Amino acid sequence: MIVGTAGHIDHGKTLLVQALTGVDTDRLKEEKARGISIELGYAYQPLDNGEVLGFIDVPGHERFIHTMLAGASGIDFGLLVVAADDGVMPQTREHLDILNLLGVARGAVALTKIDRVGHSRVQEVEREVRTLLVNTTLEQARIFPLSAVSGAGVASLRASLHEEAKGFRMRASQGGFRLAVDRSFSLQGIGTVVTGTVFSGSVRIGDEMLTTPGGKPVRVRSLHVQNRVANEGSAGQRCALNLVGADKDEIARGDWIVAQGLHAPTNRFDACLTLSVNAPNPLKHWAPVHLHLGASHAIARVALLDRDLLAAGDSAFAQLVLEEPIGALNGDAFILRDADARHTLGGGRILDPWGPPRRRRTPERLTELTSLLNADPRTRLTELLAAAEWGLDCGRTACSWNLAGLGDLLPDNVRVVEGGKQSFAFDARHWQALKTRLLGQLADYHQRFPDELGIDAGRARRMFLTKLPEAAFSALIQDVLQAGHLARNGAWLRLPDHAVTLSSQEQGLYERLLPALLDSPFDPPWVRDLARRSSLDEGRVRQLMIKLGRQGKLYQIVRDLFYTPEALTRLSAILLELEAQLGAVRAADLRDRCGVGRKRTVQILEFFDRVGYTRRTGETHRVRNPQMFGGEARGPTV
Repeated sequence: MIVGTAGHIDHGKTLLVQALTGVDTDRLKEEKARGISIELGYAYQPLDNGEVLGFIDVPGHERFIHTMLAGASGIDFGLLVVAADDGVMPQTREHLDILNLLGVARGAVALTKIDRVGHSRVQEVEREVRTLLVNTTLEQARIFPLSAVSGAGVASLRASLHEEAKGFRMRASQGGFRLAVDRSFSLQGIGTVVTGTVFSGSVRIGDEMLTTPGGKPVRVRSLHVQNRVANEGSAGQRCALNLVGADKDEIARGDWIVAQGLHAPTNRFDACLTLSVNAPNPLKHWAPVHLHLGASHAIARVALLDRDLLAAGDSAFAQLVLEEPIGALNGDAFILRDADARHTLGGGRILDPWGPPRRRRTPERLTELTSLLNADPRTRLTELLAAAEWGLDCGRTACSWNLAGLGDLLPDNVRVVEGGKQSFAFDARHWQALKTRLLGQLADYHQRFPDELGIDAGRARRMFLTKLPEAAFSALIQDVLQAGHLARNGAWLRLPDHAVTLSSQEQGLYERLLPALLDSPFDPPWVRDLARRSSLDEGRVRQLMIKLGRQGKLYQIVRDLFYTPEALTRLSAILLELEAQLGAVRAADLRDRCGVGRKRTVQILEFFDRVGYTRRTGETHRVRNPQMFGGEARGPTV
């Protein structure tokens, strides 16, 4: 269990921790000289059951609230310290407000310096504190009158903390590893060391991690857990990691050390925000604020999503737009302070760490955010799927919720589409609606362009279902094809009952031109050459070739260059063979296999990319729809 102190300056937080543990957490010369805490301090105390109780001592001066917040974000138990002589002071209220906004539900109050006042004053301050705690997460907290100087009452508080720690249930360690860095330094002969609280997951010596938001790869050489040498650390513990791969200056307070799959920095997130009852003024839309999340501190703007003004004590959906990226995931707690960093305004929990920059205030988006409020992940996922007309990105959602995957949470009536490293889930009703929409749009297309056989898949997605991911669109096409509601002629998609015919004169002209195309299938004549060889008008030939292209009897590779379906089938098979042999296709490979020039090879590959048969990545091309020209069937890839 990690105990965090809170309270006004000079109320005895550091002295109390020393009385409880024997450790003076003020380690800086300036702290010793001035007699006040400036930085976070740490102390550890062994328990009878072999566990270790950790303490984070925070500064009490109002100028160091940002430091206090860096320490308070990961604590399990809040120890509010109030001096009996001063009573409740401004930072007493603000620190308690912060604990309340962070949702710290377990805690106690240490009523210090009772040796300086009489019994009646102690009772008076105790009543004052009890009133202060009303309607906060610490409303039921015990109050311990004590003196860290004389030792009176210290043993009672220590015993209570030990009992709390023994009965404390450690945070579940499932999910990927995340440590919020609050210190980064270098030790001679050891190297870079970072310390912080583990928010989730576990870490072992030798693990490969990433820094967030920087994205620098690091490896754990050794580690300490709760100030002890260990082989493994897990959620809820204080860890010191000796890292290989990064200098101390490349990692700072506010960074995260995370499992590789959780490196997903963000500069905007959607959240449920509560404005403190002690906020000096209502919060306006687009107000500038200081954001504190984990150990990080950033400048941000608040975009209110369901109103333009947030009153004290009220909650609302909001998007935080940051000046620079930070690490954040669903469920992370944060605190907001005003633009002058003088007042704590409120706090909340992240719902979506990657909020959309547009259409963020639509009813559909607010419905999604309402679903994300649900604490049960299975119910939350079911509600999101019901609202996700264009499908749910499973990988992105699992990362946001820090899960290895969504498989166990998905309901039965869901269509899951795999595409390379991506997967998407669709509620059955939405999947059927997408099929209906596709067929309806295609019927309308046939009505508007009766002389065209159909439309290629890439263009169909752009025109009919532009919001649908490519992998999902490919799966949708396959489902409709298998059901017999759609027909495919090479790259062209059409309804089964749609057909286009040539006039007898056009058919005769086609038969006259076809031998020239078949004689050199991989390098056919241009339109002008066909016209010259046949002693025909070039414009007439061009018009016919275009019509044949619309009917699927020819394929237009570039302007005035047409290939037969047979030639495209052979070329597509060659691409499949080259990919099987070489892993990917380069222009030079296809050129050597087909015996045509490089320019023509590039034109062929660009056509295959355009119709969706292949995808270009750098200088290579990968087949992603082999069945398009009659090749072997396999799942869509991206």
